[in-house]
Amino acid sequence: MSKGIYVATIEPNSGKSVVVLGLMRMLLGKTAKVGYFRPIIEDTKAGEMDNHINTVISHFEIDINYKKTFAYTRSQILDLYNKGKSGDAIDEIIKKYKYLEERFDFVLVEGTDFSHENSSLELDINILISKNLGLPVIIVSQGDGKEQSEIVDNVQLAHDTFKEEVDVISIMTNKINPETTSALKSLLEERINNGTNITVIPKVKSLASPTIKEITKTLNGNILFGEDMINNQSENFNVGAMQLRNYLTHLKDNTLVITPGDRADIILGALQANISKNYPKISGIILTGGLIPDDTILKLIEGLSSVVPIISVKDGTFYVTNTIGTIRSRIYAENTEKIETSIATFEKHVNTDKFAEELITFKSDIFTPRMFQYNLLQRALKHKKHIVLPEGYDDRVLRAAVRLIDAQVVNLTLIGEKEKIKERITKYDIPLNIEDVNIISPTKSPHFQDYVNTFYELRKHKNVNLDMARDAMTDVSYFATMMIYKGHADGMVSGAAHTTAHTLRPALQFIKTKPDVNIVSSVFFMCLEDRVSIFGDCAINPNPNAEQLAEIAISSAKTAKDFGVEPKIAMLSYSSGESGQGEDVDKVRKATEIVKAKAPELKIEGPIQYDAAVDMRIGKSKLPNSEVAGQANVLIFPDLNTGNNTYKAVQRETDALAIGPILQGLNKPVNDLSRGCTADDIYSTVIITAIQAQDL
Repeated sequence: MSKGIYVATIEPNSGKSVVVLGLMRMLLGKTAKVGYFRPIIEDTKAGEMDNHINTVISHFEIDINYKKTFAYTRSQILDLYNKGKSGDAIDEIIKKYKYLEERFDFVLVEGTDFSHENSSLELDINILISKNLGLPVIIVSQGDGKEQSEIVDNVQLAHDTFKEEVDVISIMTNKINPETTSALKSLLEERINNGTNITVIPKVKSLASPTIKEITKTLNGNILFGEDMINNQSENFNVGAMQLRNYLTHLKDNTLVITPGDRADIILGALQANISKNYPKISGIILTGGLIPDDTILKLIEGLSSVVPIISVKDGTFYVTNTIGTIRSRIYAENTEKIETSIATFEKHVNTDKFAEELITFKSDIFTPRMFQYNLLQRALKHKKHIVLPEGYDDRVLRAAVRLIDAQVVNLTLIGEKEKIKERITKYDIPLNIEDVNIISPTKSPHFQDYVNTFYELRKHKNVNLDMARDAMTDVSYFATMMIYKGHADGMVSGAAHTTAHTLRPALQFIKTKPDVNIVSSVFFMCLEDRVSIFGDCAINPNPNAEQLAEIAISSAKTAKDFGVEPKIAMLSYSSGESGQGEDVDKVRKATEIVKAKAPELKIEGPIQYDAAVDMRIGKSKLPNSEVAGQANVLIFPDLNTGNNTYKAVQRETDALAIGPILQGLNKPVNDLSRGCTADDIYSTVIITAIQAQDL
């Protein structure tokens, strides 16, 4: 079930605030605690709050710290993008959102305003954020001054662009001519015929009209009278330059009177008309040219029982009139009338009960790599574990150690001589504080002799003597594995400078496999652009038989569940379904049947080809009745040759992050690294190892 919604627009002045305010009122009527978040806000002056945030949290009295409601300003996010640090920005946005998600029943997320020039970048950023937050999207557009065909084309383009990456739950088109709303809705439903909620909201004149407060701020005006009525809306404006008897005929409801400051006749006549039953109400008076009425006139105005706002500005009448015509009205916290009008407009045109039910029960299948990595980090932080890294001289290991210590996610031990590790840190300019990490040299450890004796007792039935045990314990892999066996560490990660056999051999000798496991296998977490897939076995077993293949599949499904991925297993082969024959495909077919018998609750398909497993169109054409085809996330390869080459091909060709190999089936977590691994790979593998240790 989704715990949030992302409101995105595709253009400036879309009326997004109407949707946000209406949604907030709707959600507060359905759930007790609703949070609000803006990933990116406009640049603000020191001490100022973002207008959107201030309006929402003050009007709805949301108990939330202002600094928790946003992640970056526009300038900050552009600076990070220019420095190639967009990934860091997304990580911080996920972190901020997750903080709110944990504290509220539901979170309303509002995207950027499209108030600047680079709209293509802004669109990409909004898609990227909503995808990585795993939220369904409401797309808001506006049709003011546009032909219906243009509106429909724009909406469809936006829908298709977002739909490629995220779930679009609704499209809301604002500021439509009231006479054409029904026809436009029909056209949109005909064009976007996939069940997406379509809402068309007519233009509301009062929402488009600027207030005296907005006009005063834009013109840098000085309020002479009527400050208590500064939120009056100006639906019309005109210039009082003719004689009063002629000007009065031009007044309309909520007209803003613009006149030079020395035209006492227009000023007093407009004020008198405002209180007369025979003339419309005016919203205010703008006095131009920096001219202030005489003291006698000011005294007369002061004595009136009701005075609309009167504002003095320095600029001339022509400039002021043109400027007012360009002001785009905004909704702000003090203007409760506009806020209530926005909410009423939303509720009138949206079936709130039906939409709220769809929204609160919506479940997304999108699970991005950054969401996965964030979840891993948060899980590891809940119960900090002690991980040992035997390859203490490798610069990649040392760089990963810096990140792990900075994140305070695990306690670390490096195996090696302290002075030699210091030399490596200096040589490679690695910012690792040697005091923040435990460093052990095997032969200098106070536990060395105990480890020797323990290994001897465990392996003497294999003709191991004390001298052989002592030699073994000088080996970094054996020593680190013994630390785990004795409970002096919770897990080990190695392989950056050693073979898989060297890493795994001691674990098989005395860590051993779990009681219900006959084979140690491995998986890679393949972090693709829009999903996380699990590949197994790509590192350990060269040519598993049907029984072993079935056990690999069951172990991989358990690993998937342990890390938040609901498994849909594809048993891969060179043919799909019943089409292929031969020893290799028969092995996969038999393994699939064994899994179904041993773990009937698992969703599994096999034999199935890779394309049919991951591509919905191909999957449905080849296996139309399968609940796995086209959406598999646990892919089991028939042999090591196929699996290892496939994971490396996918990794290189797609720039996917491949975390692993993660070993399955051992009593305590020991994980191997590829000798071509990066510091990022080591960092991720250590975190996964820590999580595995939590489950023991």
